Amino acid sequence: MDKIWLKNYQQGVSYEINPDSYASIPEVFDLSCQNYPKKIAYTNLGEDLSYQKLHRHANNVASFLQNDCGVKKGDRVGIMMPNSMQYPICMFGALKIGAIIVNFNPLYTADEVGHQISDSGIKVMIVMTNFAAVVQESLKTTAVEHIIVTGLGDFMPWWKALAMNFILKYVKKIVKPWHIVGAKLLSHALAKGAKKAFHPVSISSSDVAYLQYTGGTTGVAKGAMLTHRNMIANMEQANAWLKPVLTSNQEFVVTALPLYHIFSLLANCLLFMKLGARNLLITNPRDIPGFIGELAKYPFTAITGVNTLFNALLNNSNFVSLDFSHLRLTLGGGMAVQRSVAERWENITHNPLLEAYGLTESSPAVCINPMNLKHFNGSIGLPIPSTEVSIRDEEGIEVLLGERGELWVKGPQVMKGYWNRPEDTAKVLTEDGWLKTGDIAMVDDHGFVHIVDRVKDMIIVSGFNVYPNEIEDVLAFHPGVKEVAVIGIPSNVSGETVKAFIVPKDDVVLTKADIMGFSREHLTGYKLPRQVEFRDSLPKSPVGKILRRVLRQEELAKINEKQVQKSALKSA
Repeated sequence: MDKIWLKNYQQGVSYEINPDSYASIPEVFDLSCQNYPKKIAYTNLGEDLSYQKLHRHANNVASFLQNDCGVKKGDRVGIMMPNSMQYPICMFGALKIGAIIVNFNPLYTADEVGHQISDSGIKVMIVMTNFAAVVQESLKTTAVEHIIVTGLGDFMPWWKALAMNFILKYVKKIVKPWHIVGAKLLSHALAKGAKKAFHPVSISSSDVAYLQYTGGTTGVAKGAMLTHRNMIANMEQANAWLKPVLTSNQEFVVTALPLYHIFSLLANCLLFMKLGARNLLITNPRDIPGFIGELAKYPFTAITGVNTLFNALLNNSNFVSLDFSHLRLTLGGGMAVQRSVAERWENITHNPLLEAYGLTESSPAVCINPMNLKHFNGSIGLPIPSTEVSIRDEEGIEVLLGERGELWVKGPQVMKGYWNRPEDTAKVLTEDGWLKTGDIAMVDDHGFVHIVDRVKDMIIVSGFNVYPNEIEDVLAFHPGVKEVAVIGIPSNVSGETVKAFIVPKDDVVLTKADIMGFSREHLTGYKLPRQVEFRDSLPKSPVGKILRRVLRQEELAKINEKQVQKSALKSA
């Protein structure tokens, strides 16, 4: 496909970047800590950490892992914790000695943790005390040589840490009892690491930096091998794209999405670290009043998030009273941004909510809307520098401009492959380097890419393709709808039919007739939701992405149960 998108690049944004501008992530990290030593790197739970102290702590972690745990280049180090000071300290420390980071979702069950430990073969696990009991349970079926445990209050004054740990353990009962034989405390590891120097290792750009596991929405979770070059390339691509609005040593970014998620890891952690930014880590973004309370304290210039997070903020009456005068960048990714949410965000903050698109397998950014875009346009933006896109049909043949098909991506940010899964790798990576995304998209005459939906989420009603995103966007505009999700369910008449799950706004009473009437005004007949279910909440991932697959599983379970009951009645 011709790169027609280049003509709409904002002035000053280069068409290409140099993916070999740095040899490794630790090189970028060391330079930033050297350039901004006194600058605050992270703020979390009322405490600050300078780049100088961050660098020292990371070096001490590197020393302990290398000298006391025997970690060598290529060994895997697992990290399981929410947003906290400890995450970047441990991550950068492990990377400095050539280890491969394996991020663990703190909400995983013991079985999920055990699978990821076994699949990646990690040597060291660093875990927050909140989740130590889950790790302990997982060790019944797998093994890890070294476990390092840290408490959420470890970087607070002793009295504040004591209060924090007491509240978490005895009041909120978040920290369950655990006992892992041989486990070491991170505070002791830092003290011991400070007594020795670590031995620098040679890290090449082709070395794997992260095993970033997919969410497991399609089969067993797989570890995407993201090299130092992949991540540096995407960091440079994002930096080139955001350069018109971001300035080194002047940014204050809000990080509500967990750093173990690829979007937040690349954008908030690595990119803003390169820029010498101050990073406000939100440990519990589900606590919206507490989150808004934190936002009220600081002159933040940038914020990233997912649609559901922005929607939750907008639905809190205190959000409108915040000071948005310093805000220059709002970036939405991880799931489709709904027009209703984007327009409300712009009206309140006077800052456009720019949609971006990416995948774990592409480190993650592929497309971002231009920084000079004044209003939400419903697209995921333009392919970023050094990135190619192509729209293909089921046979892998490129379709005409404006036609729909599967989005394929090519660029230096595309992963090396899946860890120990050559067959799975071959299914998504072509021999000439194209990544098959599994997303249905189209490219318009101006080069803007529009995601229609996930291939697996598409609903087929009487032979017509129905895309949940389109219906959700319509229903989200209903004044009484707070959240909505749409799936396809089996139908004897049409093959599949549309079902909508709706969370009404507080104190609003909705009926199926209300939703059907609204839908008929905006949707053609075969797209109408034939079933409507009202709920108090919708199933979400840890980053707030609505999980349609869970809703589908629940519906299939109901259908199977009905079939069993019918069979039982016939037998009787």
